[in-house]
Amino acid sequence: MIRTRFAPSPTGRLHLGHAYAAKVARDVAKAEGGEFLLRFEDIDTTRVREEFYQGIEEDLRWLGLDWDGVPLRQTQRLVAYEGTLRALEVQGVIYPCFCTRKEIEGEIARMAGAPHGPEGPLYPGTCKRLPAAERTAKLAGGLPFSWRLDATAAATTTGPLTFTDLRHGTLTVDPDLLGDVILARKDIGTSYHLAVTVDDAFQSITHVTRGEDLLASTHVHRLLQTLLGFPEPVYLHHRVLVDEHGKRLAKRHDSLSIRSLRGDGISAEGVMLRLAD
Repeated sequence: MIRTRFAPSPTGRLHLGHAYAAKVARDVAKAEGGEFLLRFEDIDTTRVREEFYQGIEEDLRWLGLDWDGVPLRQTQRLVAYEGTLRALEVQGVIYPCFCTRKEIEGEIARMAGAPHGPEGPLYPGTCKRLPAAERTAKLAGGLPFSWRLDATAAATTTGPLTFTDLRHGTLTVDPDLLGDVILARKDIGTSYHLAVTVDDAFQSITHVTRGEDLLASTHVHRLLQTLLGFPEPVYLHHRVLVDEHGKRLAKRHDSLSIRSLRGDGISAEGVMLRLAD
C-alpha cells in the first residue's frame, strides 16, 4: 500500500507552498487508495509554538486535506535518533565535530578554492582530520560537539547507489554533493537529515513527496537508508511555489498564509484551485 507524509515545522502558519506540498502528498496516496500521514518536524524547539501545531491542523482540515492516523511529533522520537547514531558510530561513518560556525567560516575564508555544493560552501573537514589523541582529549574534556556524516566512509561502505524520482527518473547518488553534513546538532541531538530518514522508515513511507529544493538532500538520505538497512522509497520532488519575485514562499509571506487568505474571504475551493497543476 502506498503511504505518503506531509511534514511541516510548527514554527509558523501554513502558506500556499505548504498547502501545495500537502496536496501533492495527499493526491499521490489517495490515487492508489493509500494513506496520507501528518508528521511535525519540531526538533527546533526554540522556534516551535504549540499554537502552530493546532493552526496547521486547522488549516489542513479547512482545505479538505485530512490525514490518516495520529500526527507524529519528532520530539517524541529522540531516543530512536540516539540509537541510530550509535549504529552509525559502530560502522565508523560518523565523527564528532567540535567546530563553531565562526571557526568554520574562518577556515573556509582562508581556503583557496573551498569546496561548494548546491547550498553553499561545504564543511572543510577540519575535525575529520583531527589526530585520534586530540579527539579523545576533547571528548574527555566535555567539549560540545555535533555528529557529522563521513561521506567518504559512508560511500565506501554502501558502494554506488541510485534513487528513482517520478519527475527526474533514475539518479545516481553523489555522496560528496553536500559533503559531511551534520546528523546531530550539539543542542538538539539530531538533525533534519537523520530524523527524516529514520521516521520515513518507522512510518513505512513508500513515496516521499517534497519540493525540488530538497533534491540534493536525497543523496544524503539514500546513503543513510542503505547504511541502516532501511527500505528505499520512491521520490517525487515537485515544483516549489514562488512569489512575484521568483523567491520560494516562506513563513514571511504572511499575506499568502492560509489563515490570511481565509480572512480575506477566499474559499477553500478557491485556494485549492490556485494549487492545481
